[in-house]
Amino acid sequence: MIVHEWDLLLYEKARQRMDTIHQQAYHDGQNHLILTSHPACFTVGRDAWEKPWDVDVIKSDRGGSITAHSEGQNIYYFCFHTPSPARFFSKVIALFEAFFASYHDSIVYDKQKPGFYIQNRKIASLGFRYKDGISLHGVALNVDVDLAFHSQINPCNLQGISPTSLRHESIMISQKSVDQAIISKVLEHFDESL
Repeated sequence: MIVHEWDLLLYEKARQRMDTIHQQAYHDGQNHLILTSHPACFTVGRDAWEKPWDVDVIKSDRGGSITAHSEGQNIYYFCFHTPSPARFFSKVIALFEAFFASYHDSIVYDKQKPGFYIQNRKIASLGFRYKDGISLHGVALNVDVDLAFHSQINPCNLQGISPTSLRHESIMISQKSVDQAIISKVLEHFDESL
């Protein structure tokens, strides 16, 4: 597996770079994991393009509805070979479940409204697309975000759901440490090496 660390990058630029990495994965046969974060913005997936929003949004070709991004949020874009998207997705869920279990036993995945939650508080969003047998997009995990900004929308347009973060839930771990732990879980669950 090849890991790309991009630090803070505008969503539009990251999207262009992800397309380049997707093509690279197609040609080199490797799985590529991208670590990044975005300045404050809202993105909408294909499922929500026709809905009106009270905030400016950037259209995306991922699945899902509206998502807030900002500094303090770790983004994991997967350009992975996916002969079985369902199996790939289940591995992504399992690796994040394993990560969260190390810190908080009440963080669970809800397949009815895809994402990770503590009761009615959403801590991580997922949105994928598959093209030419390779995945695109990924997971946004709130580590230490400005919840006032994130609260301008209902996460993924879900009523009664509020955003939260690891820090807000008293899980004091740095973004870098979260990245290291997630990389370890990806390697384990996908039987990969660096």
